Amino acid sequence: MNALKKFFPIIFVLALVKLGIQLLGNQNYGFHRDELLHLSVSEHLDWGFMEFPPFIGFLGKLSYWFFDYSLIGVRLFPTFAGVTILILCCLICIEIGGKKQAILLSGVCILAFLPFYRNHTLFQPVAFNQLFWTLGFYFYIRFIKTEKKKFLIYLGITLGFGLLNKYTTLIWAFGILIGILFYRKGNLFRNKWMYFSAILALLIFLPNIIWQIDNDFPLLKHLQALKEHQLDEINPWEFVLAQLDYPFTLLISILGIIGLFIDEKLRKYKSVAIACLVIFGLMWILNSKAYYVFGIYPVLFAAGSTKVSFVFSKKQVWIYTISAIVLLPSIYFIPEATPILSVENYIDHADLKQKNGRVELTSDYADMFGWEEQVKLVNSVYQGLNEAEKQKTVIWAENYGEAGAIKVLGKKYDLPNPISRHGSFWTWGYGNKNAEIWISLGNEKQVLRHVFEEIELVKTITHKYAVAEENNIPLYICRKPKTDIENWWQKYKDHIYD
Repeated sequence: MNALKKFFPIIFVLALVKLGIQLLGNQNYGFHRDELLHLSVSEHLDWGFMEFPPFIGFLGKLSYWFFDYSLIGVRLFPTFAGVTILILCCLICIEIGGKKQAILLSGVCILAFLPFYRNHTLFQPVAFNQLFWTLGFYFYIRFIKTEKKKFLIYLGITLGFGLLNKYTTLIWAFGILIGILFYRKGNLFRNKWMYFSAILALLIFLPNIIWQIDNDFPLLKHLQALKEHQLDEINPWEFVLAQLDYPFTLLISILGIIGLFIDEKLRKYKSVAIACLVIFGLMWILNSKAYYVFGIYPVLFAAGSTKVSFVFSKKQVWIYTISAIVLLPSIYFIPEATPILSVENYIDHADLKQKNGRVELTSDYADMFGWEEQVKLVNSVYQGLNEAEKQKTVIWAENYGEAGAIKVLGKKYDLPNPISRHGSFWTWGYGNKNAEIWISLGNEKQVLRHVFEEIELVKTITHKYAVAEENNIPLYICRKPKTDIENWWQKYKDHIYD
């Protein structure tokens, strides 16, 4: 506690810088398609969803209660997670013996690691996954240092909630388990409190396990679809090469692993390095996306920074120099990681050119545009109906982004809840199967012809910034369904992840 008070000013300043940058980015552009899905599931709270565990849905409900789905309010949650990660990184540094210069460098590494800006802007499970991993490492290190059983209990609680947030926490837990084998020759496996901690984690996670059983294990189907449509297309070397995109912070991480193995002052935490290597190796073998492993970096930043401070203990100016070398090259690229600039200024900054009336932004930024225009057009069509017709109308969106936009952004227009056959939306049903009028957003003509006798194109929606998938999408009014809606809906069960 005394150490924390001593180093509080530097941690506070670092956290304030992180918070300020994130808040600048939070207010710009619009909701990302994934954010719209995560907010949509919050209106159907359950112990699990087709794509992910329940934690993000609970946070989405809180964001609605506190901020009524305002963009900057919703994004406060991942931002606070990011700031907490920075603070934990600095605290880990203190626990393993780092002083002022090491704490500075560890915080600078968080500020310099560009993916964290993206991760801590968007309302997704990723930010909270990184938070739970970092918090778990912190409690594990505290246990190694003090051998107090309460930190094992805190570790179990962290693991339980981490699993309720993202299933990849299982890989993190396996890494910790392997690391424990190398802590005092595995003596921890004889500690009853470790098993109590594991049981506690299981009890916290149990409701989701029961939900998976009750729903025929959608996790397995989602993983299979993810593997077929995304992971199989990834070159295994991309996982490693993507880590090289951030060479200076990577170097600090590597120094952290080396220090944990060979430095006399850090060697007692060797099991942490082993856990990180196991996690990295497993993610690589499983052909994961590069960002899946970013949760191990904060603890390695802390270890690497501490090692650097030991090496340059008599020439501390070099630690400040290294901090500058790590941070300064990243500053120019921050606008590409979180939208701190207006879109016009970002286009100038990135030197993007307009082609055929469109500007190709990064996929994340492009996925923040076009939703409001879609909702406005759907609303104009819906409001054009008389009251009797509105009672017999269904809004059918092709994918979860479009459906999420109608569900979340459509609240201010008092639009009815949409239906979609994509992911979790499929589980919420088809609405009024006797509906006479269907407003179709994003569905192609050939799909509609299988269901309706009459289809009328209202407009093709374009947006010069929107992702290609959401540009030139059709809006139809459809009438006279020619198939049994309930049957049609159920037959699509095996395709909801397509």
